[in-house]
This record gives sequence, C-alpha cells and structure tokens, in this order.
Amino acid sequence: MAPADPYRVVVVDDSAFMRKVITDLIEADGQFTVVATATTGVEALAEIRRHRPDAVTLDLEMPEMNGLEALRLIMKECPTPVIMFSGISEQNTRDTIQALQSGAFDFIRKPTLGASRDIHLTGRQLLEKLRTAVMARRPGLPPRGSAAAPPVRQRPQPAPLSPDAKRGRAVKEKPEPGAAAGRQSNAGSEEKAADVRRKAAAPSANPPSAAAPVKPVKPAAAAAPLTGAAGAAGAARPPAAVRRPDEAAYRFRDIVAIGTSTGGPRALHEVVTALPADLAAPVLVVQHMPPRFTLSLAERLDAFSALKVTEARQGERVAAGVVYIAPGGFHLELGRDADGYFIRLTDAHPRSGHRPSVDVLFESLVPYTELRRHAVIMTGMGSDGTKGMVALAKSGAVSTIAEAEETCVVFGMPRAAIESGSVRTVLPLHRIAGHLADAVRGRDRDGAGDGDVLRNIGNPERNI
Repeated sequence: MAPADPYRVVVVDDSAFMRKVITDLIEADGQFTVVATATTGVEALAEIRRHRPDAVTLDLEMPEMNGLEALRLIMKECPTPVIMFSGISEQNTRDTIQALQSGAFDFIRKPTLGASRDIHLTGRQLLEKLRTAVMARRPGLPPRGSAAAPPVRQRPQPAPLSPDAKRGRAVKEKPEPGAAAGRQSNAGSEEKAADVRRKAAAPSANPPSAAAPVKPVKPAAAAAPLTGAAGAAGAARPPAAVRRPDEAAYRFRDIVAIGTSTGGPRALHEVVTALPADLAAPVLVVQHMPPRFTLSLAERLDAFSALKVTEARQGERVAAGVVYIAPGGFHLELGRDADGYFIRLTDAHPRSGHRPSVDVLFESLVPYTELRRHAVIMTGMGSDGTKGMVALAKSGAVSTIAEAEETCVVFGMPRAAIESGSVRTVLPLHRIAGHLADAVRGRDRDGAGDGDVLRNIGNPERNI
C-alpha cells in the first residue's frame, strides 16, 4: 500500500521527452511523486529550495549551469540525495565519477530512446536507487517537506596521519570531494563488535550491467591486453611506462583488498588518496560499477593519488604501490604462478548479484596464507563481501576492517560483515588509510585487541 505522504522528487533534464519519461518511471511507484521538473541547473536550484524534496534526479549536460555545477551548489545550500543521469561517452563517464566524488548519491545510465526494454530496466534501477536514497537519509538532512534551509555540513577533519601517509598526500594535492548528503562524523565510545551484530540480513542489490564475456587468458609476466572495457585501461594510459614498478615492487609480503558499492567513489577517493607513496603492498579494489565507468574512476583516482591507480588488466603482474580497480563486468581475482602474483579476470556468473563481486575478490586471497592480508568493506547496499570476509578471517587475515555507520552513505555491506563476526575493526572513513598504512608496516595504529570496535557504529536497524 502506498504511503499517504509519498516521497517527493525533483526531475532535472533539458529534454522535455526525458523529463516526461523519468517522471512516468518514478510515478509508476506510488511511494514517489514528482513535485517539480526543471530544464537547467539554475531552475533546479530554485525548485529544490522551494520544495525541499526527498531526492533529485539530475542530468549532467544542461544549458546555463551543467549538472556538476548544480550538484555542488545543491550539496552546499540544501544537501539532498542526488541521482545523476549519465551518457556513456568518455566525457560523461569522467563527469559522472567527479559527481559521485562531489556528493551525488548514485548514477544511472540514460536509456536508449525508443528501446522500451532499456527504458523499463532504467525504471527498475531508478526506483531501487531512489528507495535506497530516501531510506538512507540522516537527521542532518532537512525533514521531508521542511521549508527551512539546513545548515551546511562540514566534512570531518581526518585524524593526523603517520609521517609516511603525510608524505603520500604531499605527492599530489587532492581536492576536497563533497561529503555525501547529510553525512557527519560523530565521536563514539568503544565497544565490542559482537555487541553491534544484529540478526537482520541486509538485502542484496540487483545485478549491474555486464560487458561482453571475456574468458581468462594464460597469465604471463607481461600483461596480456583484453579487448573492450577490460583492456581499455592499458590503451588509454601512455604514462604507465614512466611509472612502471621496479622489480623489487613485485616482491611483497602484504596485500590490501577493498570492496565497496553505493557511495564508493567518494569513499575510495578519501582512502586511496591518503595512502602513502611507499605503501609496501598492492591494493585490489572492487567497486560495483558498469563497464567504462571503472576506467574513468581509475584515471580520476590516479590523478590525485601518490600511488599509481589503474584499471586491472588480464595477466598483469601485481606490484606493491599500485592500486588495481576491477573493470566493470569482470570478476577480479589474485592468481599466482612461477613468476609471482598476477591479475585474473573472469566472466563467471555474478555473485551476490554483482560482477565484479567483493566475495570473489576476497575468496581469491584465502589460499595465499604466506601473505599478510588486509581486507576492507566500505559503504554499499546489500551483503557482498561478507562471505569472503568470513573466509579470510578464518584463514588468518591480519586485518578485517569495516567502515563505521557514521560515515557510510549506505550501511549495508559493512553491517552485514560486522554481523557475521568476521570484522575485527570498525573505523570512520577518514581513519581507514592511516590504519592500513600502519598495519602494512606491522604496527597496530589504534592498539585495539580482537573484536574491538574503534568507533560507535550506531543502530544498524535504522539502515538498509
């Protein structure tokens, strides 16, 4: 039964046809109503100030003020969950990643006009993301229907980093990515991980779009390029040869694996750009995202990070000081042969509704007990990564870390992992990089024992 007071949405697109399509898709669900539409970023701001909606859909390409400029002003003046509509051009994918790092809640690829099947799929995805967005709202956002302007939330200042981490930040100055709408960091008391587990299971998300299947090739010392999305990273990165790891980088004792979903681009920006340049470990990352967009994510992170960041390529050797982003549509696994460790990409069935899957990445590290393994689950909907985290914990992983509720855009994946009993440490976003840097050096930054929660994660029952 639809609620008496449906969630209110503002639709922003310069195309009258797209405004009508998006409005119809949203209002097909009685939980939502479109209270206003706008054709430019300037009009959008006026309508958002007037209606104080629960969510906004925002086109990237518009006259007068584009979607990126409008998003920044929305986040500054009246923080509201924003879902971006993006094309698949190279510029659109870059702008989408920038929007996600500037505070957008999520994004959807624009449907192909005239393709009813594509429009129907877009509608399903849009309604799912809108439900997630409105349910994840925090008290820091204006109440539904409120006319009063909310106070501007300032991003929490990170705790001081170790000297090595500070040197890493100094290599490339990173911009201040906008905090997700309504997120704030609050100090909390320490408590045991067991005390915050709940019986409720987090729901899994629908499968993302997948690229054309690519079978794994025989690994070699040099990377064998793939076609399509998985191979695009190598072709698009001439500077890679300049930053090629030296031979010593292929000999490492630590490895870091990170999994994230909704809110992940902002979280990855916070963590990856704060890792020190001399991190003596490779970093493998799964971000739930369609093909093409993961390449733009890797390029954007690389531009602001002390470490080299690249979209993973089939068969390439894994080196310390490099961050490997799983290409959209492919599972990322760690392999090993006589030459050392290498990247394995597969088109196996989605796990937990996803390809790439965090579970697949984490489980691929389980056999390598000779490595000191550090696993991190950050913001995201569902429970992907929990099974893999449990397997890593049982096999003796050094670090099992979950992002604290207070900084999560969606406290689904971290909560599911915590409830499994496999998470040793819970940290707010701005403390994860420093903790990882110290853990790789063999030091426990916070001095916490097994099962200690380093921040209060609040009440998981309120979140998805």
